[in-house]
Amino acid sequence: MVGIGRGKADNKAIDGGQPHSHPVRFTVFERDNPVTIIRSASTAAIAMTAVLALAACGSDQTSGGSGGGASGNSADCPTGTLKAEGSSAQKNAIEAAIKSYQTKCTGATINYNSSGSGAGIKNFTAGQVDFAGSDSALKPEEATAAETQCGSPAWNLPMVTGPIAIAYNLKGVDGLVLSAEVAAKIFGGAITTWNDPAIAALNAGKTLPATAIKVYFRSDESGTTDNFTKYLKAAAGSAATIEVDKKWKGTVGEGKEKSAGVASAVKAQDGGVTYVEWSYAKQNSLGIAAINTGSGPVALTSESVGAMVASAAQKGSGNDLSLTLDYATKTPGAYPINLVTYEIVCSKYKDPAKAKLVKSFLTHFASPTVQKALENDGYAPLPAGVATKVAAAITAIG
Repeated sequence: MVGIGRGKADNKAIDGGQPHSHPVRFTVFERDNPVTIIRSASTAAIAMTAVLALAACGSDQTSGGSGGGASGNSADCPTGTLKAEGSSAQKNAIEAAIKSYQTKCTGATINYNSSGSGAGIKNFTAGQVDFAGSDSALKPEEATAAETQCGSPAWNLPMVTGPIAIAYNLKGVDGLVLSAEVAAKIFGGAITTWNDPAIAALNAGKTLPATAIKVYFRSDESGTTDNFTKYLKAAAGSAATIEVDKKWKGTVGEGKEKSAGVASAVKAQDGGVTYVEWSYAKQNSLGIAAINTGSGPVALTSESVGAMVASAAQKGSGNDLSLTLDYATKTPGAYPINLVTYEIVCSKYKDPAKAKLVKSFLTHFASPTVQKALENDGYAPLPAGVATKVAAAITAIG
């Protein structure tokens, strides 16, 4: 189980005055084995001050409801423990939100296991976790199973906008441009070297080496795979030969587990390429291809991602906020390869205490200040129109 817990006597809130002189302990749970990380008092004090300032700003995010853990008082900070599981794409985002939430709400513990979207949904529908993170909305059969388990309809709440980078490691080459058709041929095995004429045509003026292309893909079930193959299918036309699925159906390349696995593999391999969340590409200092959508190359930025997600149509009804993304968009300045990670929740929990804690944490997670801070980790904030709907849906959880 991967999650973030608080230390005990060493993890005290700062109530004004001087910071504590002893180290501060945070515990990360890796498959249920606690590992304590000790940070210096000065570093912890600075981080704590920043988090508390962020939380205070977040208190303006909603009105009504049971509170979002934003102000840190007892009404906004219910006590208890939540178990959640799923998307590794949102791992860095949700762990940052958990850390800032638990700093303010010291009576709450949120444990998140980044096991992948498929595992998260399976354990949510089995009643093993309180909410799931998934990079794809529930399929009809999954929604039925979730409703049976919850005793109420389950809702897909978009929480993290995670752009998918086509990330590469190619010595001497920066600012690579690709298109959907060329990307489909690379991942499908039709283009095998980096100096292929189709790549060269998109990169005039660049000297491309004859280095062999080494494709890496997700070996586990992944919403990232699902969204990337949806992009190829929608935007690459007949060049897209890989079936849309959470499980990679391509016939070339090497599989690695989770987002961290494919990013690390590319970092170690000259000529390597993968599809991976922006945050992991940035963490590993990988090249990130701009995408020529037919309206010119579009670099991956928060603004270009927001332009695409803001135009998404709501597929679900009421407070089920599953979205339909236009992967084939040709809107100038809109980056087309995106995923939205949903927090999948019961619309009405059997245990009112769980409902209160879920609402509190998710309100914090969805707050504008927390969303904005996620840019530092390679995510894009929810567009304003989507964020407003998410806040209303969280308030409606019973």
